[in-house]
Amino acid sequence: MKLKNFMKLRQIADINAGYPFRGKIPVVPGSGVVAVQMKDITTQKEILWENCTHTELTAKREPYYLQPGDILVAARGNHYYAVIIRDEILQAGFQTVAAPHFFMIRVRSNNIIPEYLAWFLNQRACQGYLEQNAEGTLTKSIRRSVLEDVTVVMPDLAKQRSIINLANILGQEKKIVEGMLRNSERLMNIIANDLLSTLKQ
Repeated sequence: MKLKNFMKLRQIADINAGYPFRGKIPVVPGSGVVAVQMKDITTQKEILWENCTHTELTAKREPYYLQPGDILVAARGNHYYAVIIRDEILQAGFQTVAAPHFFMIRVRSNNIIPEYLAWFLNQRACQGYLEQNAEGTLTKSIRRSVLEDVTVVMPDLAKQRSIINLANILGQEKKIVEGMLRNSERLMNIIANDLLSTLKQ
């Protein structure tokens, strides 16, 4: 029997809300638990683990601790980006939860690679669907049912791996270019400061 090459997200993954902190996430050094917040995500959609807040879990709900392969999707704002949880979470040595402004996706199908799913959710067509279905006035957000209803195109695993490899290469190239631009801006600032300093002499 030939497998369908597309499914709704709810058919291939479990989706849960982030941990229900009330108000500001408390800072509790040495607690052994950290919370990933939107401020901890870089423009390259990577997590700055050293910036994550050490905290304690006071709600009655059993926490969904993050593990490699999980995907975080921003549920609020103007951009509903997806972030893959990589193996470095194990090196940190802490139990980790997502802040309330995230949905956590855990793949339960053998026919899709989590890295590919994160890539797919970040593509323009999928982002457009989420933006069109966002609700709110000042601060927009997406409901879990909207995310669950995303149609995921699922090529064979070999093609998924090829897409992941290409995306990783392009990501590394983007980092290099952005680094060069930052260095160029610093150089221009140094030159401008030197010119201005001559006026004061």
